[in-house]
Amino acid sequence: MKKALLVILDGFGMRSNDDFNAVAGADKPNLTSYIKNYAFGKIEASEQAVGLPKGQFGNSEVGHLNLGAGRVVRQDITKIDYEIETGDFYKNKALNSALAKSTSGTVHVMGLLSDGGVHSHQNHIYELIKLASQAANIQHINLHMFLDGRDTPPQSALTFISQLEEVIKSYPKAKIASIAGRYYAMDRDKRWDRLELAYKALVSADADTSFATPSAAISAAYAEQITDEFVKPAVFNGYSGIKSGDSMIFANFRSDRAVQLTDAFIGKDFNGFPHKNLDLAAFVTMTRYNDKLECLVAYPPTAIVNTLGEYISTLGLKQLRIAETEKYPHVTYFFNGGEQQPFNNETRILINSPKEVATYDLKPEMSLPEVASKLVDAINSNEYDLIITNFANGDMVGHTGNYDASVKAVEALDLYLGKVVEAMRAHDGEVLIVADHGNCEEMFDYKSQQPHTQHTTNLVPCIYIGREASILEGGALKDVAPSLLAMMGLPQPQEMTGHSLIAFK
Repeated sequence: MKKALLVILDGFGMRSNDDFNAVAGADKPNLTSYIKNYAFGKIEASEQAVGLPKGQFGNSEVGHLNLGAGRVVRQDITKIDYEIETGDFYKNKALNSALAKSTSGTVHVMGLLSDGGVHSHQNHIYELIKLASQAANIQHINLHMFLDGRDTPPQSALTFISQLEEVIKSYPKAKIASIAGRYYAMDRDKRWDRLELAYKALVSADADTSFATPSAAISAAYAEQITDEFVKPAVFNGYSGIKSGDSMIFANFRSDRAVQLTDAFIGKDFNGFPHKNLDLAAFVTMTRYNDKLECLVAYPPTAIVNTLGEYISTLGLKQLRIAETEKYPHVTYFFNGGEQQPFNNETRILINSPKEVATYDLKPEMSLPEVASKLVDAINSNEYDLIITNFANGDMVGHTGNYDASVKAVEALDLYLGKVVEAMRAHDGEVLIVADHGNCEEMFDYKSQQPHTQHTTNLVPCIYIGREASILEGGALKDVAPSLLAMMGLPQPQEMTGHSLIAFK
């Protein structure tokens, strides 16, 4: 049996146009050599190929779910859209229960307001407003809107706010009570100083800025060269905070950037910063954010049986997952189909992402040197049959919109990729290099004339470093797990409907 390494280059797509293309602009001798001398192809990582709606770019959660499952995993956004279309959304037990339980007559709806479709969708927020407006006991709908600028153009919030204001003209119970850039409200790296500012604005109406209209607050931020993502929490002049008996609904369907704020509201052991013990009537999340949070869940997960991790464990083989903080949940929880706990013989190594910088364009290499060092040590130990790692740089630096820094990020990942591949080949192991979605290959949006900070629908690379072979055409992320099993010489479980992309010669 061959030992295998899967390297996931996060946010690394393939694009023929070299303009503002950090992948094309980078000096990357190792990747250039691999593409030339080994089996190389391009695979789908977006839209229906990964269980998303047509036109929707992929993301890290979706990508890793598909990578680990070996089949197309229908995504939460698709499920929710379908239920809205059929009308079943308005019959949702958890949502209606949260509304009915409010003894104060107030419900707070919070979430990311954009059409990015990665963490949330504005259409879902509109439908929640409609649903809450129909509840006889609800008199006040306070909207707490987080601004994007990361999965959307950096200065697009005014458009989304304007569209929301148009919607709530039909629902007089609703008002925009607060706004906050996602940098503050949706942190996932335990930067509690950021999250606390968002929490205080929500809970106590405590913020440095108050507004008569949210558009005025956003425009003032733009005047100071602050883009959507970084707009400091601000509250409506008449908003007085969250009260006993209120209900709350978190509209985000993706968990990783929603779990910390949710924990601050309802977590029994939360200690990130001083917080109030709110006597909430109910708290509902759109999906299950993790197994520890006790709250209503509108759309519980569907079990994914026999993911790659579970299957490898069942066979009694040893596996390692290693990544830095920003992508650690993806190579563990998401890759395992939403399983929080490691499988038997699954080791996990977490390397802290750098906290000394506010944004990663200031340190494009991030913590990759440490990740690669630990990775080489693990390979040299000869202990693991399968190693899965994520290189975060292409995505995290790509999200800053800084082209020059993204070029440096690609050059860093190429350098350390070389070290890891060299170690694996020295032990006669084989390597599969893929990406979960595109990002850094497209760094300028000609339509909006702004930096391009969001993901793309471009194809992603698939490179097999091992025996003489070729990569079959027409593949997608669902085919990666079957390909790894083929590399290792292991049979494919029937639950995996993907196919190996490696044609051995």
